[in-house]
Amino acid sequence: MSGALKDAAIRVERPAKTLRELALDKVREAIVNGYFRPGDRLVERDMCAQLGVSRTIVREVLRHLESEGLVANLPNKGPIVAQLDLDEAKQIYEIRGVLEGMAARLCAQRGSPEIVTALETSLQGIRDSYRDKDMPGVLSHTSSFYQTLFTMVDRHVAWGVVNLLTVRINHLRSMTIKTKNRDIEGPRQMAKIVDAIRNGDGEGAYKAAMDHVAAASAIAEAVLSAKDSAE
Repeated sequence: MSGALKDAAIRVERPAKTLRELALDKVREAIVNGYFRPGDRLVERDMCAQLGVSRTIVREVLRHLESEGLVANLPNKGPIVAQLDLDEAKQIYEIRGVLEGMAARLCAQRGSPEIVTALETSLQGIRDSYRDKDMPGVLSHTSSFYQTLFTMVDRHVAWGVVNLLTVRINHLRSMTIKTKNRDIEGPRQMAKIVDAIRNGDGEGAYKAAMDHVAAASAIAEAVLSAKDSAE
């Protein structure tokens, strides 16, 4: 066996992700999916045991999530899962509306059948997930819908902004998608976006996207207001 082959036989392959990255993904997912709920304390010692990683990694993960707005560090209390207030939620929906409207208009102007097919696939996934009462599936296919909207017209920076904002409101979205008739109205509004894109109607696509976000924002406002009243 040659020296090169010997070296290849014992070479340690670098994992696709570091332990820190894996821990970051796990904690972010736990926050988004509601395992850690808004206001929950994130105790380093407990998280080390839960994740099976060192305290150094846990601290790095919490610092990173604080930069994303998912974790807040309170004096005399330490890290907690960030709590979203009504004004902040409104601003996030406002930004989403403008960016998603822009992307929908660009998709219509592009006139690509591949975009329409990809959007229809995600939309059918949303409908199927609602039918099966698979709420994580609804969120996943919704994310795929919007990823297509942005990335297939090369708006990757805008998608990054929207994705980061969406992560911050995903716990709220998990509540809004369960509200009455959302399983019907949500997909119906998104179908209007797809129809306008299919027809090459840029302004119609822009308006449909803005209307959909405005409806989601109104539901989120109602959910947050009810939550504040209950507390």
